[in-house]
Amino acid sequence: MADSSVLTSTIERTSLADSSIFDSKVTEISKENVLIGSASYVEEEMPQIETRMILVQEAGKQEELIQALKEIKVPFVKMESVEELESLDSPEFENVFIVMDFQDSVFNELYKTDHRIIGPPVILNCAQKGEPLPFSCRPLYCTSMMNLVLCFTGFRKKEELVRLVTLVHHMGGVIRKDFNSKVTHLVANCTQGEKFRIAVSLGTPIMKPEWIYKAWERRNEQDFCASVDDFRNEFKVPPFQDCILSFLGFSDEEKTNMEEMTEMQGGNCLPVGDERCTHLIVEENIVKELPFEPSKKLYVVKQEWFWGSIQMDARAGETMYLYEKANTPELKKSVSLLSLNTPNSNRKRRRLKETLAQLSRETDMSPFPPQTPKSCTKSSKNSTPVPSKQSARWQVAKELYQTESNYVNILATIIQLFQVPLEEEGQRGGPILAPEEIKTIFGSIPDIFDVHTKIKDDLEDLIVNWDESKSIGDIFLKYSKDLVKTYPPFVNFFEMSKETIIKCEKQKPRFHAFLKINQAKPECGRQSLVELLIRPVQRLPSVALLLNDLKKHTAEENPDKSTLEKAIGSLKEVMTHINEDKRKTEAQKQIFDVVYEVDGCPANLLSSHRSLVQRVETISLGEHPCDRGEQVTLFLFNDCLEIARKRHKVIGTFRSPHGHTRPPASLKHIHLMPLSQIKKVLDIRETEDCHNAFALLVRPPTERANVLLSFQMTSEELPKENWLKMLCRHVANTICKADAENLIYSADPESFEVNTKDMDSTLSRASRAIKKTSKKVTRAFSFSKTPKRALRRALMTSQSSVEGRSPSSNDKHVMSRLSSTSSLAGIPSPSLVSLPSFFERRSHTLSRSTTHLI
Repeated sequence: MADSSVLTSTIERTSLADSSIFDSKVTEISKENVLIGSASYVEEEMPQIETRMILVQEAGKQEELIQALKEIKVPFVKMESVEELESLDSPEFENVFIVMDFQDSVFNELYKTDHRIIGPPVILNCAQKGEPLPFSCRPLYCTSMMNLVLCFTGFRKKEELVRLVTLVHHMGGVIRKDFNSKVTHLVANCTQGEKFRIAVSLGTPIMKPEWIYKAWERRNEQDFCASVDDFRNEFKVPPFQDCILSFLGFSDEEKTNMEEMTEMQGGNCLPVGDERCTHLIVEENIVKELPFEPSKKLYVVKQEWFWGSIQMDARAGETMYLYEKANTPELKKSVSLLSLNTPNSNRKRRRLKETLAQLSRETDMSPFPPQTPKSCTKSSKNSTPVPSKQSARWQVAKELYQTESNYVNILATIIQLFQVPLEEEGQRGGPILAPEEIKTIFGSIPDIFDVHTKIKDDLEDLIVNWDESKSIGDIFLKYSKDLVKTYPPFVNFFEMSKETIIKCEKQKPRFHAFLKINQAKPECGRQSLVELLIRPVQRLPSVALLLNDLKKHTAEENPDKSTLEKAIGSLKEVMTHINEDKRKTEAQKQIFDVVYEVDGCPANLLSSHRSLVQRVETISLGEHPCDRGEQVTLFLFNDCLEIARKRHKVIGTFRSPHGHTRPPASLKHIHLMPLSQIKKVLDIRETEDCHNAFALLVRPPTERANVLLSFQMTSEELPKENWLKMLCRHVANTICKADAENLIYSADPESFEVNTKDMDSTLSRASRAIKKTSKKVTRAFSFSKTPKRALRRALMTSQSSVEGRSPSSNDKHVMSRLSSTSSLAGIPSPSLVSLPSFFERRSHTLSRSTTHLI
């Protein structure tokens, strides 16, 4: 609230006058002066009058204000008291007084003598923007309501209205007594009256009085504008202000939802029959008569008034939505027209032939009623008589046309009833949805509508001028390229479209109301927008079924037989293309999900040819790729393996540029490994001390030695055998080898010092935690620490165990060569002596020659 002392009796004399009259006179005088000054016959020059600023009392002590006056190069003097006024009068200057406070005695004295008065914010804004001082005959403290035209309604107390009008003038606003198209804001103290109704119809923002008071409180803020959306929306009059609603005929769930919406929109709720209620909202499709005689003060309205008010963001006029009990009950359609649009609708509803014929005649959805007609005519087409006994081929063709016509009508309903109103400019209360949300929801629906309208017209031409030899297949072949172009963008992102609708309906009450109003209309057949939008996803398979049925009833000698086969093939290609695009789209989405989940994930993971194959949860059993006991997630892609560990501590959340909050990354990137670096996959045998373990023998290009990565699988859904086969298959594909089985080697856990017996031990977990804290967090991933001793022992043991005998002299010679080397890492790459015998021997014959492992 503004300070009560801001108004004085001296101001009251002009506050209530319609300022439009005064403003127009000022404009006329200004125009006259311009004409006089520019007239060629005026030879005498008018004396130059310069504007001078008078800093009154406290204003003269403001250094910021003085500096601003110097910047705009306006002369100024200081004045300490009203007594100095006479000495400041000069014919050479027009004095403009800068007053810090518009409520003290100095201000009142200056206002009585009709001096121009402005506040410090005016000077500061002009200096900041490099603009000239605005001219105002009224005291102008700031410009936060400059260019706003306000009108008031519903105020009974003159003192309150005077206070509000004065504040508006102090902030640069203009007042109109009568409401017209130039009014930018209506300030309402009630939700009734002619001005309120006009403002609702014109879409003029309707504001609470608090809007003016709060704007005045922020009068000293530079660059503040009272009409900015974020500030203004806080003080808009809600649709159900001063309304007390009750609901009749709704389910408990619907009633609860509507009561919550009522409170959100500024109203209150009471039980049906309470005398304090102002409105009774009736479900007109259920309620046949009211349980009591309503009073004259009670508005009994249909539910459309409720949802319409929310959608418009203002209280709708009740007279258009009054509930009236029908004098003569009428038979209502119990069958939804849109529910009859399945491919085999007529065939499934033969027993309802008469009812369907009646519905077809009433709605004019098709010129061909399901009854057998003597002729099929349409005013816009030339028609020929149809035989009284039609062929089975004609019957299926007719059904194809009818379902196509119904489908086109559904698309038209989606566009005309939902998309077009949402895209319209100048919506009451602003746009219901953002443009990007509308695009996400409807996608390529208009393009699909255009293609199917052409198909429907061609089918109609063919049916009206029916001949058994006419080709239906040619029609679909003709538009196959258009179908390939229009369907994938919609079908691939249908789930996103559906999610957007659900999210916006929950978060945006006006969109929820918009859907409620339109989905209740007969054109929707009581189906939701999501249910209507799924029709394009279902349509092409339906057409393919009908074309197959048509082919069955087409004679072999009919030229359309082969054409139909081609048309069916083209439709299958379209559907395959859609499925392939959908697969690619989903694969890309999965990759993005991995990037968001893994902190520090390399950007080069994102690639158009890459797809996620499998995710596996494991525990590290060695020193690589991280400490023993760490939880490691392996993301298998078609050409690489992303290795990530569980983050020890997750802080904060991620906020995208669009304002959406995303959960923090739960994993930390370790290494992105091309599958070509995996040389062998070791299936560790099950023992008492080792369960569900496997290992990878890897050789990075920057290392001279192989590295052993060992893991224990913790995923119960995926068997280890299936995982290893899947991994080997993709490794083989990457290195262009057909024998994926040769990449798997079954090994004993003792050979590689692999065990899982301490993974679930509490003491072990504690010791691992202590070990982690003692290491540096920034330890780089390295392949340099190869378990050489384990590999040597595994090599010697496996050679003996595989053959079931002790090593031969040649084998001993090889072993001695290995042991004489300083380390396995020292063996020149790409050849590792004797290791090939260990990994690649599949028979009981011990090779006497050494081969390459890789």
